[in-house]
Amino acid sequence: MPHPIRAGIGGWNYEPWRETFYPPEVKKAGELAYASRQVTAIEINSTFYRGQSEATFAKWAEEVPEDFRFTVKAHRATTIRKTVEDMRSSVGMFIEGGVTAMGEKLGAINWQFPETRKFDDDYFGAFCSCLPPEHKGVRLRHAIEVRNDTFRNEAFTDLMRQHGCAVVFADDPDWPMPDIETADFAYARLQQTRSELETGYPPAELDAWAKTLKGWAKKREVFAFFIAGAKERNPAAAKALIERVGRPG
Repeated sequence: MPHPIRAGIGGWNYEPWRETFYPPEVKKAGELAYASRQVTAIEINSTFYRGQSEATFAKWAEEVPEDFRFTVKAHRATTIRKTVEDMRSSVGMFIEGGVTAMGEKLGAINWQFPETRKFDDDYFGAFCSCLPPEHKGVRLRHAIEVRNDTFRNEAFTDLMRQHGCAVVFADDPDWPMPDIETADFAYARLQQTRSELETGYPPAELDAWAKTLKGWAKKREVFAFFIAGAKERNPAAAKALIERVGRPG
């Protein structure tokens, strides 16, 4: 039996979506509730720039359906530390900051590294060793997003498998990363929506992505997000993909 495929968008507050996604009757306060019933996952990006309270994470989780999942981008300060002690402290502060209040609705955490960070076996081995498998009884799954060609090697792949971390697949012309099976889930960021297309991608490309994700789902749970590109088209792209892959359950 295939694993779930969850497709969605980055965040839910974006002013142009008031014209292209949200009906007029949906108020600002109701955007998450509405969006979470149109797509099956959302990547929270705001946490990359600022912390959120435990109460806020819990509130978000309460507003979405039971089978919905969030992924959360870790704060950018967590992926620039140089010493193991600083890594452990920074990662710990983020994990203990309330994200596990989402409970089972927390699908994964995305640890995004800057493009200046090159592969170093010792550095990434130390970083991954700081990532806990659970916190307060909530299972934590970790995705590593890197943006440098030095990561295209077996040593990095082996390290990710050793720690059970997924490698973020990036459909990005500037920082492409292939899909590498290193964990029990896959994490894709699709970043080439076009403004002239109502669904962001042409139907043939959406068909191809659906086929690809269904292939991944034979062995792994899948998270796929339409990020960046022509952002105003991303909700329509996610909905069109969901029509092709179906909803979990």
